[in-house]
Amino acid sequence: MPAGTLYRGREGMWSWVAHRVTGVLIFFFLFVHVLDTALVRVSPEDYDKVVAVYKTPIVALLEYGLVAAVLFHALNGLRVIAVDFWSKGPRYQKQMLWTVMGIWIVLMAGALYPVLGHAAREVFGS
Repeated sequence: MPAGTLYRGREGMWSWVAHRVTGVLIFFFLFVHVLDTALVRVSPEDYDKVVAVYKTPIVALLEYGLVAAVLFHALNGLRVIAVDFWSKGPRYQKQMLWTVMGIWIVLMAGALYPVLGHAAREVFGS
């Protein structure tokens, strides 16, 4: 086995890992989101402070990462469904993975300005 990797560079195995990691990241976001939203009932002042932190450029980058995770997880999930339920799915799984990656890159490029635009305006001015 080559040193440094357990998965030997197989695309399907790396997409399996990425699918699990993005799923955990999305779950973590949802957990934190429920907690911070519940904070408004406990202490509206503290909730306002938390929301103020969310308007920083670093959090904007994290939001872009969240968009990346949700898009990849959704697109790859559709690919997994196709592999599992389409009789020709296993034969075309590599091509479908590269198609998913292409669509993901295009969508991420399209999400760049809407997600990070407000942070850029805040940092560099209007």
